[in-house]
Amino acid sequence: QVELLESGGGLVQPGDSLRLSCVASGLSTHIYAIAWFRQAPAKEREFVASIPWRTDGMESYGKSVQGRATISRDLDKRTMILEMNNLRTEETAVYLCAEVDSFSAYSAMNYNHWGKGTQVTVSS
Repeated sequence: QVELLESGGGLVQPGDSLRLSCVASGLSTHIYAIAWFRQAPAKEREFVASIPWRTDGMESYGKSVQGRATISRDLDKRTMILEMNNLRTEETAVYLCAEVDSFSAYSAMNYNHWGKGTQVTVSS
């Protein structure tokens, strides 16, 4: 029902900042909340950040990015943004956006709509 397309990944140096975007497309969408995850080879998928689509002030962040990441969204552009700074080499991963369409799924962190991801490589 919702198509998610990430962009903004690439090669950055340690300590750099990065801005990732995820666009929700389709003739119509019903998004309750969106989130960013990351997946590195041979590592478990990690929660990065989430935000309710229609509510401000309820952003949530993974512990490893606390203080270094900001999630936001542009309702008119159907876009969510992840801004990160002080990037570390170990944060090299495919960054994926995901969506839930109900409060119950959001509460359970049952994200079942996913984009294909954008590669972020942090290397000097």
